[in-house]
Amino acid sequence: MTTTTQQHWWKTATIYQIYPKSFCDSTNKGTGDILGIISKLDYLKNLGIEAIWLTPIYQSPMVDNGYDISDYYTINALFGTMADFERLLVEAHRRDIRIIMDIVVNHTSTEHAWFQSALGDKSSPYRDYYIWKDPVNEGVPNNWQSKFGGTAWALDETTNQYYLHLFAIEQADLNWENPVVRQEVENIISFWAEKGVDGFRLDVINLISKQQDFANDTNGDGRRFYTDGPRVHEYLQDISKRVFQKYGSVTVGEMSSTTLEHCQKYSSLDGKELSMVFNFHHLKVDYPNAEKWTQAPFDFIELKRVFNHWQTGLSGNGWGALFWCNHDQPRVVSRFGDDKRFRIESAKMLAASLHMMQGTPYIYQGEELGMTNPNYQDIEQYRDVESINIYDIMVNKQGVGHNEMMAILARKSRDNSRSPMQWDSSENAGFSKAKPWLEVASNYLHINAQTAIADVNSVFYFYKQLIELRKNLSIITHGSFCDLLPLDKHCYVYLRETATQQLISISNYYAETVKCKLPTQISWDKSQCLLSNYKHAFKVEEESVLLKPYETRILLIDK
Repeated sequence: MTTTTQQHWWKTATIYQIYPKSFCDSTNKGTGDILGIISKLDYLKNLGIEAIWLTPIYQSPMVDNGYDISDYYTINALFGTMADFERLLVEAHRRDIRIIMDIVVNHTSTEHAWFQSALGDKSSPYRDYYIWKDPVNEGVPNNWQSKFGGTAWALDETTNQYYLHLFAIEQADLNWENPVVRQEVENIISFWAEKGVDGFRLDVINLISKQQDFANDTNGDGRRFYTDGPRVHEYLQDISKRVFQKYGSVTVGEMSSTTLEHCQKYSSLDGKELSMVFNFHHLKVDYPNAEKWTQAPFDFIELKRVFNHWQTGLSGNGWGALFWCNHDQPRVVSRFGDDKRFRIESAKMLAASLHMMQGTPYIYQGEELGMTNPNYQDIEQYRDVESINIYDIMVNKQGVGHNEMMAILARKSRDNSRSPMQWDSSENAGFSKAKPWLEVASNYLHINAQTAIADVNSVFYFYKQLIELRKNLSIITHGSFCDLLPLDKHCYVYLRETATQQLISISNYYAETVKCKLPTQISWDKSQCLLSNYKHAFKVEEESVLLKPYETRILLIDK
């Protein structure tokens, strides 16, 4: 199966993200693997998704969970073999499921053969594969900061030069100014495309072009000198022309701290760069003053403003990836919903609220079950380096209380999404017969795939219906977008519209019954309810409607 026969298949598709380490363990070693994924393909086919995005499965020391690649051409033995991966491609394609691989080409692991050759040897042919600078005043070349904390420069003592690492010290940034590096990247992607991989998710791809004077940042941490950099569009157009277009690859770019204007170019409808873009602005609305490590409630008005900005800005100009969850984000039902009293209602509401927008929805493993944050009680239960480090900083250096910090981690840690997939009520939620690398959430006895599939009213079947609506209703793909109540403090009501139809998404984002005053320009009496998480009839009285806690409705009106 190839993507070339359906050039824009991804505009009506829903994509499922798999974090292989936590998805399904076929060999009972405590970590997930490729054969485990194969064993669950029928489950995914039943859900209705059209593609799987796999987080990195290449050879890696796993300092950053595989985003530190030491060999782009080898499958990490933790996940299986190349033969296993080739079998996954065959089995997925046999079910009309495409495979999207995660590719990390802003940086490599410092254990990569290229870097090992460059280290300590200025004459190495691989030295110019990376970014090296002399000391300035016997110190680091500039004040740029790593996104993981501290300086973005590390010293090679043998040559007395520093290399750039925008992330961990073990992740050295590649020098994209070097045309040989760009050719290496093209070779890598072509290798996987030749195997039959249908597309690529490009990690922090908007950071590959750095401002070449490497100036000190007098107003920040340096990101303005390498985010959406001076040659980034040139680089992406070149690789698109020579590789992505050749193979008909779907591409999704992860954009760090980006802008709408750049994303309009990255995902331009002329197809010169990428198919679509991820941005994270909507997931900063519970970061007061840009501070992640707090227990602050989310800013609902700001959430709607961000969605409106991107929906209207990309419409007719580009294409966005829609998502609530991924391997770096907490579970959305615990974050913006109510994961206890109204878990099912709020999980369905959040799904409907997102899936009726323009773009390609991504479902993160377990999201379709309404999986929650695991609510770990002890710091020893965490495995995420970021979480362990921030606990040490805030408790041991800043004096934050243990209980307060544990409550913050229970809301914000990346491990909240990495706990094992909950398949059934057997030991370890059916993920593995061995002790999992990360503890399973204790609620797996009643929140699991087996239970969900047996209940026609489950979150699973709600997601299945949303996926079908997108395939069958062109208004979801092509309709315009308008936020009808941008300042309403409880309800999110938006309109999608074409020349012949109107689709309205109505959602109550809170755990209380609210009276929602509806816009008068809509012919509510002509509406057909396509999907709801409550069974009662939709009834407008005096231009308003009562919405139950976390109630959501999708309405269709034929003009």
